[in-house]
Order: sequence, then structure tokens, then C-alpha cells
Amino acid sequence: MDPELIDRLHAGLAAADYRVDAVASLLGAAADGARQRGVFAPALRALGERDEGPLPALVRLFLLAQRVDGAELDAALPELGAAGAIGLGLVEADRDGRLRAALSLNPVAVTDARSDRPLHWWIISDLDDQLRRRPARPDHVMGVGGATRSLISQAPPADAARCLDLGTGCGIVAMHLALRGEVVATDISERALTMARANARLGGVEHRIDFRLGDLFAPVAGERFDLVLSNPPFVITPRGDGDAPVYEYRDGGMAGDGLAERVVSEAPGHLAENGTLLCLANWESPWGSNGLERVREWIEAAAGSAGALDAWVIERDRVDPAQYAETWARDGGARPGTDEFERLMGSWLDDFAARRITAIGLGAIRARRCASAGAAERALVEVDRAAGAYAAQDLGGGLAAAFDAGVRAARMSDAEVLATRWLRAEAVVEEREHTPGEEAPRAIRLTTDRPIARRVAADPLIAAAVGVCDGELSLGRIADALATLLEVDADAAAEALVAGFRELAWLGMLAPLE
Repeated sequence: MDPELIDRLHAGLAAADYRVDAVASLLGAAADGARQRGVFAPALRALGERDEGPLPALVRLFLLAQRVDGAELDAALPELGAAGAIGLGLVEADRDGRLRAALSLNPVAVTDARSDRPLHWWIISDLDDQLRRRPARPDHVMGVGGATRSLISQAPPADAARCLDLGTGCGIVAMHLALRGEVVATDISERALTMARANARLGGVEHRIDFRLGDLFAPVAGERFDLVLSNPPFVITPRGDGDAPVYEYRDGGMAGDGLAERVVSEAPGHLAENGTLLCLANWESPWGSNGLERVREWIEAAAGSAGALDAWVIERDRVDPAQYAETWARDGGARPGTDEFERLMGSWLDDFAARRITAIGLGAIRARRCASAGAAERALVEVDRAAGAYAAQDLGGGLAAAFDAGVRAARMSDAEVLATRWLRAEAVVEEREHTPGEEAPRAIRLTTDRPIARRVAADPLIAAAVGVCDGELSLGRIADALATLLEVDADAAAEALVAGFRELAWLGMLAPLE
């Protein structure tokens, strides 16, 4: 895409105030919410009651799949004009000469751990399903979906000298990484890289991103990075059906979860000391095995070649094969009741049955290469099922802090855990369930909403210890005092508290103070 035309587009979009909050104000919250679900009638009704102008014209064209006249687009984007929009491939002319969107041009506001306010960018991609109304092309370039937003929100907030966005797609992850350091962004699709370069220029960060064409880590052979983020094409797709559509943005062309395994296996070799990998993935649970344990095996195997790793695998959801197949058959544009939909469903279910897959896990994998020469040459892997809501604020910072606390607690000896002063997180709340008339609670629970909403049962010993964790006393002194107060064996109390504190550290409820 012509850089000069991109600059003219930027000027026009800024002048029209084509931003998320302005669009919501124009349409109203209810109509804008319906629009995002693919229901356009409320938004069109709202626009019918507004005066014409640049913003309404851009909303109708790019967000509501309406056609506009060339003169109307000239007025909405005077620096670019209709001819320039055609030149960029953003719009195309119908037979009657009116213009319709050929690509998505979306205002985006995404929360980043390094910013107190959402960052506003414009993202060019292929048309979303709700605008396209037909199956996607095989080299479809996806815009900013829920998975991408999740990856960005989970990213650690610290600066990183060198970053890698593996499978950049439309480029928005690379744009966020450019706020932290120099970035290499790779993709197997030249078409994706073309749009990513355009988006980076629209966002003013193209000078910090090196875009490279190639498969997975081939474009960065021999290089190391402080931070690697990846939302790879991890969708598990049947390989036995030669007629099944292959979409570059979601399908890595490998059987089962082979692509996710390859990313996890190869990424540690490209991490600098203390470098971090964060990737989204899907993993399979074959009959008689646990998908989370399979991911643990991938990481342990990677540590065998790359050196000691600390890792945290969070499974956010686990779905059955039929539900998974339905989701991705719909994603390509097929609709229930059509022959195409039934054929795709059959292909997926046959593939899962042939390999005896009973469930598919969806989640995130975080791994860090240990810098200390004294670290055990092995992987420390925490596998976690956590379906609770993510924190609305500072998720990346909260997850990074919980990861650090969990790793430190896991690598300490029992004696070190007891010698440490611990600090309770501010978000921790104790809940007690009482039967009227009884003095002792029937149940005690510790809860938090940061970084992930958790609710865990606690006995009186654990609850009391957590309650006094203000950083003043070591856990050993707390254990001794509680053993006397509760009239329990001191050694048993210490052993229970060590195990409990290690668990609560991973939950973000406690952190070592020193």
C-alpha cells in the first residue's frame, strides 16, 4: 500500500474523529453494541436521525456495509478522496458506480499495560464475517478479535529491548510491542504483511518494526528476544479431507495441535536470558490423557535443549469436539442447515474420532528462560485451570506479578518459605459461612478478582495466617504462634502453611516481600 496514500488516509480519519468513542456517541450505546454483534438496523436508524458529515459517512461505509457515492467519500476523506481509497484497495465500485468497502477499516481502542488509557488506532484487515456475508478467502487477514485483545492484555508491562511478534497478521500486536522496544514481526502471508505495514504507518510506529516473511521461526534463525508474543494459527483442523478450506490466519497446516507444540518447543531457543514467551494455543486431550499434562511435556522437552524454564499454563476453557467443530465451521462462513456446514462438521468429528480426542483445551502458555546459572536444569511448570474473569485493569502486570511470586515460592526450599516475610494482596477477601447459633464457621473461602477471579477453600490455619501477612513477620514465626493458639502440632502447621502459601502465590493472593 502506497505510504503517501496511507498518510493522507490518516489525516482524513483524524479530522473526521473516526474513533471508537466517537462512533459509540454517534450511534448510541445500544445501537453500537448491536452493530458489533452484526445487527445493523438500530445503527442505521440512529444515523437516519443525524446530519450528514464525514463520521456518519465513514460509519455507514466501513462499519455498516452500506454503499456511498464517490462525492460523499471525497467529502469524508478530502485528503485521500475516493480515487485514493480505491488505490489503497479500501473500496471498490459497484456496477452503478457507487462505492462499497472492500476491506475493513476499524477504529480500535485496546488496553495496554503500559498505558493508563486505551490506545486509539485504525486497523485495516479483510472484511469481518458480518460485513462479508460469504466465506472467507484462504489468505484472509483477520482484524482485531477477542483472542488478539486477550494476548495484548496479558502481555507483561516491562520494557523489552528486542521483541518478536510471531504470526503478526494485521500487525496490532507488533504495534503494541513497539511501545516496549524494537520489534521483529513475522508472517507466512505477504498479504498480511502488506496490511500490517500499512497499519503500523497509520499508527506512527512503522520505524520500530521490522516485518519479515517466513514460516514460524525461520525468519529469525539464530536470533534471541526478550519478549515473544504469538497468537498463531492454532485452530485444530481435519487434515484428512482434501476439500476442507485452509485459512492461513487460523490453520497451520499440521495435524492436531502440532503447530502449538512446535511453537512451544522452538520458542525457548529464541529467548534471551530472562526472556519471556506468551502465546495463545489450543491443545487436545486424547482418550485416557490430560491435555494440560501434554503441554507440560512439551515445555519439559524444550527445557532439555534450551535450558531451565519457568512456565505457567492457564487453561481458560475446555470444550468437547462437537462444540469445537461447530465454532470453526461457522467461523469460515458456513451456516447450520447447509450442506457445506454438515460436511465440515462431519470432517472435524471424523478427525477427532480417528485420533480419539475427547476434549480440546483453550488457553495461554507463559514461559521464561532462567538466567541464573544455579537454576536447576529442568522446567518448573505450573498447569492451571482458571475460568474466572480476568481483571479489568492491569491484567498484564497482575499476571506477571503472580508468575514471579509463584515461581519464587516453588523454587524455595521449605525452610526458605518459612523464613520469608509474605505480603497479602489488597484484593484478597475472606468469606465465612455460618449456621445461625454456631460459633465456628461452616466454611471459609479466600477470594480475589485480580489478576484472575478465584475462590478457594481455606481452613482456619491458612485463613488466620493469610490474615496477618502484612510483611512484618516471617511465615515461620506466624506458624509457631498459630500452632500455640490453635493447639495443633507446630511441625504439621508449618508443613500445611508452606504448601498453602505456594498455592496462593500462583493465585496472586500472596507474594514474598524479600
